[in-house]
Amino acid sequence: MSSPHTPGSAADTAPGGSATGTDPGTEGTHHLGHTLKPRHMTMLALGGAIGAGLFVSTGAGIHTAGPGILISYALASVLVLLVMRMLGEMAAAVPRSGSFSEYAGAAFGRWAGFTVGWLYWWMVTIVLAVEASGAAAIAHGWLPSVPIWVFSLVIMLVFTGANLLTVRSFGESEFWFATVKILAIVGFLVLGVLAILGWLPDTDAPGLANLTGNGGFLPNGWDGVITGLLAVAFSFGGLEIVTIAAAESDDPARNVARAVRTAVWRILLFYIGSVAIIATLLPWDSDRLGSPYVSVLEDIGVPGAAHVMDVVVFTALLSALNSMLYGASRMAFSLSRRGEGPRRLSRVAGNGVPRTAVLASSAFGFVAALLNVWWPEQVFKHLLNSVGAMLLFVWFAIAASQLVLRRRIEREDPDRLLVRMWGFPYLTWFVMLALAAVSILMLFDHTARPQLLSSVVVVAVVLAFALVREARRRDLRRRANTRF
Repeated sequence: MSSPHTPGSAADTAPGGSATGTDPGTEGTHHLGHTLKPRHMTMLALGGAIGAGLFVSTGAGIHTAGPGILISYALASVLVLLVMRMLGEMAAAVPRSGSFSEYAGAAFGRWAGFTVGWLYWWMVTIVLAVEASGAAAIAHGWLPSVPIWVFSLVIMLVFTGANLLTVRSFGESEFWFATVKILAIVGFLVLGVLAILGWLPDTDAPGLANLTGNGGFLPNGWDGVITGLLAVAFSFGGLEIVTIAAAESDDPARNVARAVRTAVWRILLFYIGSVAIIATLLPWDSDRLGSPYVSVLEDIGVPGAAHVMDVVVFTALLSALNSMLYGASRMAFSLSRRGEGPRRLSRVAGNGVPRTAVLASSAFGFVAALLNVWWPEQVFKHLLNSVGAMLLFVWFAIAASQLVLRRRIEREDPDRLLVRMWGFPYLTWFVMLALAAVSILMLFDHTARPQLLSSVVVVAVVLAFALVREARRRDLRRRANTRF
């Protein structure tokens, strides 16, 4: 991709004339697999977005904003719904293993694709280390005699191995991991609604006492809602992985369109529905919000609630880790194939898996997971801060790319638009302004400010490197043209 180009045009093919993600000129002479089914795609989207944060961090948000956290979740949900609609539009029109990184490159130039791609890779490798460490901590609770770092290594080894198998094997494993999480959430929603209605044995309908009493719906005012928004806005990260996986499905355009439509609405139902039930059944200032799901299940008489939730959270962590490692490896593969990363990362094994990219992504995950265990405050805290606001940058890049590419696709090949962004271009501009507003709010929030500033530093470094790299490339081309 030597210059900005239009998706779907001749320039949108990889060297050798094949579509991006299936380049026969790629080292290893093999193609990425194309065996992911629609059910895999949908569950991959759900699995990436439903991490331990939903089960563990919800209570902190309710404690911060009170019942008004529902407004925070609603605002964040609208934002992510619009972002995913834009990304779904581009992914359905031009499915690519590099997804939004390739779209940024198509819209603004190679420097943009390089920057967005490597920033995303950095973010997900840090996050997968968090997931591995969290799962290891739960396993350590079951077997205290085994050190946490041993569990971290074992978990990373197992899921590195899983990602080295065929993409269909990965899809199947993620399907069943996500299924466990979804069944747990659906069960919680059903039991919660029955408890609210007073239809369970030995339970009384709570009415609206916890929503309107004890300080009202906004006990901490709108400041609490804004602080809650900053806390929950990033909970939806992971949905974008489904558009990366689109290139490895049997019918990329239609599958990603279907997955985006269905997964986003289900995510919103799961998140907002769960929070509404917790806020209705538990007082917002309860000291039992540290484990809100366990507290609710115990109150309605579910035996062994704590053990049940440990299993669910453990599964959620492993599922999210699995998805993140997949997303990181495919992004690294795409960057390499486009000449924006080490050439070895573009090698594809005979089973259709970019094994070198998987190993490189997991290697950093191994290191980061151990740093999280051994030096959580001294080292890993800084790494985690460096990705604290990275998702905002990725979402902004998605919106900006869609603003440019939508007009280009409409002009050159409108039949590709299987999914269309609503209210274009007004809602696209709205999303960009909203993301800018969230960044400003983070700047004035003392807990979020270090994350924003650390992320800005990383963005600036990667962007500067990309621009210098692009300048050198242009200089070499200019010299070559002058010479001949």
